[in-house]
Amino acid sequence: MIPKGWKRKPLANIATIQTGIAKGSKRLNDPVELPYLRVANVQDGYLDLSVIKKIELDKSQVERYRLHVGDVLLTEGGDFDKLGRGAVWKGEIENCVHQNHIFVARPNPEILLPEFLSLLTGSSYGKAYFLSCSKQSTNLASINSSQLKDFPTLFPPLPEQIAIAKLLFNWDETIEKTERLIEAKEKQKNAFMQSLLTGNQRLKGFQEPWMEFHLGELFKERSERANDHLPLLSITREEGVIPRSEDRKDTSSEDKSNYLRICPGDIGYNTMRMWQGVSALSSLEGIVSPAYTICTPRKGVDGEFMAYLFKLPRVINLFYRYSQGLTSDTWNLKYHHFRQIRVTIPEIKEQKAIARVLKGCDEEIDLLKKQADALRRQKRGLMQKLLTGAWRVNEGVVS
Repeated sequence: MIPKGWKRKPLANIATIQTGIAKGSKRLNDPVELPYLRVANVQDGYLDLSVIKKIELDKSQVERYRLHVGDVLLTEGGDFDKLGRGAVWKGEIENCVHQNHIFVARPNPEILLPEFLSLLTGSSYGKAYFLSCSKQSTNLASINSSQLKDFPTLFPPLPEQIAIAKLLFNWDETIEKTERLIEAKEKQKNAFMQSLLTGNQRLKGFQEPWMEFHLGELFKERSERANDHLPLLSITREEGVIPRSEDRKDTSSEDKSNYLRICPGDIGYNTMRMWQGVSALSSLEGIVSPAYTICTPRKGVDGEFMAYLFKLPRVINLFYRYSQGLTSDTWNLKYHHFRQIRVTIPEIKEQKAIARVLKGCDEEIDLLKKQADALRRQKRGLMQKLLTGAWRVNEGVVS
């Protein structure tokens, strides 16, 4: 059902559809070199203009392929979730053209707002249409210009389009502010790590000198096996030690008698990727692949502090230097070499105090990330309601 006052028309009836220039054109009578947009530049709802390449075309073709302010850019294909993604061109680069894998929809400004069209094509309504008529192969899909021209564009009167676009863009601003705050907090945490974990900055009340130890003095290896009754876990760089979820591809062996036990407080690391910083403190008990090494902190060693220390770039560089192997594909850091690495650390009370500061940073960042995820979910729900007319918004609701 079409909401009262709304219309549904093929996109070609209310916009000009323009295809782009193909690379490798020959026989140029009067060649000129201009910047051009590639698929990599057109993201879902925004443009990534960090890398702009140039292309040669005949001077007589420039106007044919040149982008105009207000053009809606849409990709021809890609991953299923990226099909029909696009953004509005605002004249960011002068005399810019576009390649043939990017479509341009140039709406009639008296009927259709470019920002509204971009929101509609990127919504579940738009993506469902493009996916339904696309040519599909494994994990990839593509559309042609005829299918884009036939897109059943659903739209309200122009004032309501403007109000909807403003409302959703205000939501975007809130999301972007939250993301910028996350970025600032992550930079702050990295600065704290650099200063606190190296002793360059001391927390109030701590004056005892730091001491150097071999890691073998700080950890012992846990090599317990035959615990295949315990749950299977994974050790990741970003998420830490987590259960092997059902949606992850299980590449583990059926015979898990050789798998290693890991307990809360242990630090596990990927033996062949420790030089990339793949290690984590465990809060779970379970078993992990023999491809990992499990280390248990000795008395006087705080596992949380050491887990943060193992993420410090200068310490990761030590893991790199002590890894063995001829190529990066075979580099490994077994416990025998791990235990030879020397680090400088404070006494246990200061270790715990530093870990609390850094954990507080992590908790704050995690909370902000959850807020950003919630905002994105809410925006998707708003788009579904507003862009189909299920919820109406009057002109002037958004200032």
